[in-house]
Amino acid sequence: MRDLETDVLIVGGGLGGVAAAWAVASAGHRVVLTEESDWLGGQATSQGVPPDEHPWIEHFGSSYRYRQLRSRIRQWYRDHRPLRARSARLPYVNPGAGLVSALCHEPVVSAHVMDEILRPYEASGQLQVLLEHATVSASVSGDRIDTVVFQEASTGEAVTVIARLVLDASETGELISAAGVEHVTGFESRNETGEADAPEVAQPMNMQAASWCFAVEHRAGEDHTIDRPADYDDWRSRQPSYWPGRQFGWVVPHPHTLAPRRHTMVPNPDDRPDRIIADQSEDSGADDLWRFRRVLARNHYDPTSPYGASDVTLVNWPMIDYLDGPVLGGAPHDDARHTAGAKAMSRAFLYWLQTEAPRPDGGTGYQGLRLRPDVMGTEDGFAKRVYIRESRRIRAQYTITAADVAVAERPSGALTYPDTVGTGAYRIDLHPSTGGDNYIDVPAHPFQIPYRALVPVRVRNLLAAGKTIGTTHITNGCYRLHPVEWSVGEAAGVAATHCLDHRLEPHQLSADADHLAQYQRRLRLEGVDLNWPRVQPW
Repeated sequence: MRDLETDVLIVGGGLGGVAAAWAVASAGHRVVLTEESDWLGGQATSQGVPPDEHPWIEHFGSSYRYRQLRSRIRQWYRDHRPLRARSARLPYVNPGAGLVSALCHEPVVSAHVMDEILRPYEASGQLQVLLEHATVSASVSGDRIDTVVFQEASTGEAVTVIARLVLDASETGELISAAGVEHVTGFESRNETGEADAPEVAQPMNMQAASWCFAVEHRAGEDHTIDRPADYDDWRSRQPSYWPGRQFGWVVPHPHTLAPRRHTMVPNPDDRPDRIIADQSEDSGADDLWRFRRVLARNHYDPTSPYGASDVTLVNWPMIDYLDGPVLGGAPHDDARHTAGAKAMSRAFLYWLQTEAPRPDGGTGYQGLRLRPDVMGTEDGFAKRVYIRESRRIRAQYTITAADVAVAERPSGALTYPDTVGTGAYRIDLHPSTGGDNYIDVPAHPFQIPYRALVPVRVRNLLAAGKTIGTTHITNGCYRLHPVEWSVGEAAGVAATHCLDHRLEPHQLSADADHLAQYQRRLRLEGVDLNWPRVQPW
């Protein structure tokens, strides 16, 4: 066992963790950042999910650092890929010309750029990144976390980290669980939150479906069919009670109306990616599965280029929403079983796509679908880790409910907070759940992030820095997306910096009006948007 001592420990190297580490290290403080995967970036990289973003993201509603990340990803493509001249000249080039975001791109590129961003701080010794380190335990004295123990995956070596402040940016809230921090999972009761869509009785194991994503291209005339999974018949026969047919099929519930919705998939359309506008407020584009999360658009390149042979799309579709049980919060063997089940379901769906999926020409199966391991950084082309939409959430000084943000609850606009530390915008978007619930997908106003939602009710040296903040099961549906997770992490990192500079605890910062104002001023100076102009929800 070895010991490390630092100013700030950040558990979880997803988008929130990277944003927090960047903020703290750039201010001159020492940081240890741990991550279970061998990639930083979380849902954007190891989980294989292109950004879900609001339509104003290029100009406002995020932060300077988040826009820098996006700019550097685009520049990476200009520097390292033979884009057509008309594509390279686009100021906001969309590498995949996907419809879910104006910056659909390959997970491997995100991982590379995030490494580049943090590398100078690693070189200076201010930042130490511990990849493939899982949380084992935490020791607590009173209301403070004293140490956290991690284990390195390949060697089994244990590392104990001692830190003045601790940030939980993990995907599942494993630190708050290990440290005994008061938290909630799944659905709270209607009596607790006042939310009309909440159940009468709390359902802590009823969580949004997880999904194991994968990347594919299509090679017409070739056969890349995988071996038939042994459990294929079981998966292909699944039909949730609220589904229009089998889950493996093109017809699914529409998230907004719950009526049957027919999707299409046409690999490698002959489109002009430089002319595609990704704006979900005008048209989500989700009916077109191939282009919705396309991360490499072949027509950005000359046909003779290695990149011009086929598009690459990320499969994160309703057909692979895993509903058998949650991947966190249960007994360890249950969590592992459901995690493995999510990957098995995705493998079976790939086989269905290759062999049974109805085609527009009347045939069945897309034998030319080929996994792309290079895009995912894995041997098999599946994501490194399962995509987790819902984490453990702290019992916070303030819990954001649907009454704060939902259009139906607040027609005039989202609740404004005196302690705003960032902004976000997305619909309340809940996928079907492990408790048998259908979609809950309703409009939400562009919203703020209150600092008190980052602060636990009891533990004094801890901040939430990702999906672990004080939301409900329902409002997690709009606070869980890429730019919001980044903004929460950045706000936590700047708060930790302010606390270190002024010898404060996070609770003291939320209680002191003068220090709160100084903290907000610092956020503004660092390019964080704290307020929204008047814009329409969608």
